[in-house]
Amino acid sequence: MEILTQSQVHGLTTPTTAARKKDAEAKENLWSSILSEVQTQSNTKLPSNKSVLVLGDNASGKTTLIAKLQGVEDPKKGSGLEYAYIDVRDEYRDDVTRLSVWILDGDPGHNNLLKFALNEQNFPHTLVILTLSMTTPWSWVDQLQHWMKILDDHIAGLKIDPEEKQQCQARLTTEWQNYCETIDDLDPGSPIKRTNRLPSVDDELDALPLPEGVLTTNLGLDVVVVVTKTDYMTTLEKELDYRDEHFDFMQQWIRRFCLMYGASLFYTSVKEDKNCDLLYKYLTHRIYGLPFRTPALVVEKDAVLIPAGWDNMKKISILYENMQSCKPDDYYNDIIAQPPSRKTVSNRESEIQTEDEQSFLARQQQLLQQGQSPARGESPLRSQPNNGTKSTQRTPVAAGAQGSPKKVDGKLTPGTQSGEGVLANFFNSLLHKKSVSPGSAAAAAAAGGVAGTGSSPLSASSSPVSSLSPRVSVLNGTGEPVSASDKLSMRTDAALELDRLARSVKKDLDISATQSDC
Repeated sequence: MEILTQSQVHGLTTPTTAARKKDAEAKENLWSSILSEVQTQSNTKLPSNKSVLVLGDNASGKTTLIAKLQGVEDPKKGSGLEYAYIDVRDEYRDDVTRLSVWILDGDPGHNNLLKFALNEQNFPHTLVILTLSMTTPWSWVDQLQHWMKILDDHIAGLKIDPEEKQQCQARLTTEWQNYCETIDDLDPGSPIKRTNRLPSVDDELDALPLPEGVLTTNLGLDVVVVVTKTDYMTTLEKELDYRDEHFDFMQQWIRRFCLMYGASLFYTSVKEDKNCDLLYKYLTHRIYGLPFRTPALVVEKDAVLIPAGWDNMKKISILYENMQSCKPDDYYNDIIAQPPSRKTVSNRESEIQTEDEQSFLARQQQLLQQGQSPARGESPLRSQPNNGTKSTQRTPVAAGAQGSPKKVDGKLTPGTQSGEGVLANFFNSLLHKKSVSPGSAAAAAAAGGVAGTGSSPLSASSSPVSSLSPRVSVLNGTGEPVSASDKLSMRTDAALELDRLARSVKKDLDISATQSDC
């Protein structure tokens, strides 16, 4: 029987140990691969640090547009710097995140709040939406230049790392150069279709130079110009006689402006739900890299959609063919001029300026010094009797001015409790008659003596017709002719008033006689 040496025994055990080591290494590699796969999947989740900054004048539709993207039907307008968010869902990876939205008020006094929405930390992760309204197309030039200057000045004031800013600018250039129009998944084998992917080094080497007029001002930010309320185009056609060439002129101008900043262009209408869903998909495409397979839309004038990278001057020049009465290089506001009057302005109430107190008093003093009484309304207290006491001496009236229109006005109606009002209406009824009867003339003469100034109550020194002012209205207080029944009522009231005055005077005379006898 052969005896195995130690070396032989060691040789037999060596392969078994190596196999075990190999299996252990394989298990470690398996766990490492699983861990790396999990890490890769976690990196593909939608980031949560992305944001959108919305700029534009007041009443340009910023809040309504964002509410539409949120799915909110009742938007509430805020002030200053508003914050909202849009739920974004990736159907392919079954992932959900929130896109932050900052809406800056159009009031220039709130521009200092821009630092909270756009700063050094979120600059590489921010997209800018600039809104314009189709209700005021004549102000597009001023609004675009105004907001782009504010945005440019704010970015220049940020302390951004120059290398980081250069990377953001290079990303915009690369995305524009590598743009390729995609279509919907109608034919999976179509050679036109191209999957959205990140640009590589080979793409940068093969990329063509930028076309003419593209990205002449590179802010390093994605910009989307949104024209809201395009349903107002029909109103412009009816009220201001806008034609297709006007809308073509507007479109070619704003498309050339978008080329300068490498911006996209969307015509939207929340009222008619045009391009709102496409705008949402395009934002998720530019921010999160989700697929967007809708081509550029330029056929419908109120639903234009031009992604960044599709447009160029040659495509814009197609609009020039329909422009007969204007040229592309004409000044914008010479063709799209502001109308002379707007409804919003005509509906405003004119502001009333009050007179200075000292000026008013000085003017009244001057009138008093000239012997004229300041014009003022008749107080009801002046027409009341003096509580049974003797009437006070009144200021005599000049012969040339027999009466003031302020003293006899519409307040003196048959229902007035004052005796003077009853008599005045009685005289008005007499003036309606072509001829005055003797009885009425006598009664009027007696009443004229009572109402005369500076004379005893029963004196009849003046004629009723001559004592009346020629300015006394022949109508009643409501401006309507006096009816026959009203005349009869006024005559009865006048007779009762004359009887009351006679008894009052007789009573006063009896008291005076008694006192004199005593």
